[in-house]
Amino acid sequence: MQVPMRWSDMDAYGHVNNVVFLTYFEMARVDLFFDRASLEEQTGLRRGTVVVAHDVRYRLPVVYSRDPLEVHIWVSGIRAAAFTCHYELFDHGRGAVTGSTLLAPFDFAIDRPRRLTPDEKSFLARYTDEQDG
Repeated sequence: MQVPMRWSDMDAYGHVNNVVFLTYFEMARVDLFFDRASLEEQTGLRRGTVVVAHDVRYRLPVVYSRDPLEVHIWVSGIRAAAFTCHYELFDHGRGAVTGSTLLAPFDFAIDRPRRLTPDEKSFLARYTDEQDG
């Protein structure tokens, strides 16, 4: 998916601030869980998923451009109550940042983690090791 940069994403050193990449990764997750899912597929992942951990690896600095960045997202490690989203971010075709987010389904009504449903696992399985965005 393509994500736009904002001028305000840059830091005092003239490149995109390191924490902004988490926002770009979040945009890719929203695209996956909300925009790609049909009405029939819209699962509890939309209503209750929490971030457990992030890992980000910076390969190249990214400088603001009007051209959007390209973020590829795929899923791995689908377990009973957790899964991982992986990202690869490209700036003008060059691999600039990689990362992953460990996510857990959560029931906010009872304030507790929950297990993935069979439908959620099936939806996520469609995106395992998918690296073409």
